[in-house]
Amino acid sequence: MKESAGEANMTVITIVLIGLVAAAGAILIPSLLHGMEDRSCCQQMGGHVENQRCVGAGTDADINGYRTNCDGMANA
Repeated sequence: MKESAGEANMTVITIVLIGLVAAAGAILIPSLLHGMEDRSCCQQMGGHVENQRCVGAGTDADINGYRTNCDGMANA
């Protein structure tokens, strides 16, 4: 009886840990993807990222949200 209770506890712990890892991934992955899109867009427009800013693409703008500048390029 004690063995089955221990096994049940380990199952609960495993499920909780899987949930924590999934939650962390759900928070981190979109943020990382948006950051890569911003940097990629800056480079596509001829600039480079320097201190979280897109420099040399005809503008000196904050890199956060820069991917909106590429929306028009994708449709052209």
